[in-house]
Parts: sequence; C-alpha cells; structure tokens
Amino acid sequence: MVSNDVYLLSEFYKILSDPTRLKIILTLIEKEQCVQEISKKTNMSQTAVSYQLRILRVSRVVKFERRGQFTYYSLDDDHVSQIISLTKEHLSHGDYYE
Repeated sequence: MVSNDVYLLSEFYKILSDPTRLKIILTLIEKEQCVQEISKKTNMSQTAVSYQLRILRVSRVVKFERRGQFTYYSLDDDHVSQIISLTKEHLSHGDYYE
C-alpha cells in the first residue's frame, strides 16, 4: 500500500514540476480562464496551452466548463493552490535562489 502512495505522490509532483504546466496553474490560481486568455498571459501558443491543459485535466488538477463557444478552465479544487502557496512559503525560508 505504501508503495502505491509513493507512486501516486510522485506522479502528482511530476505534473506540477513541468515549468509550462506550472505557469498555467499559476495563471489559473488568479481566476478561471479560457485557452485564449491563458495563452496570452503565459506567452504560449494556444496549441501548447491546450496540450498542457489536457494533461492537467486527466490528472485532475484542472477542470473545465463549456459556455457557448468557449471552454473555461479552473483549478479542480483549492488543494492545488494550497500546495503551491505552501511550497512558496517553504522556499522563502531557505537559500534556494542563491
């Protein structure tokens, strides 16, 4: 059972460790957005954003809602933003950037 937990945790952190996906997550912490908005804020192509959003969706990090012609993405729940916030806090107490 423990090895399954380790595997699941490892897979989750792999998802968060990609800089491209992390930029998208940080953008979605602000508010829900469509691909066009995310693309503009992250300076990435809409194709690249869509590809990464699919990975984040399958991993249950983000969710989506269709409204008319647009699909809006948001974090699946508040846990992801809490993890990011706690990580930032942890890093602010160390000499990680020197």
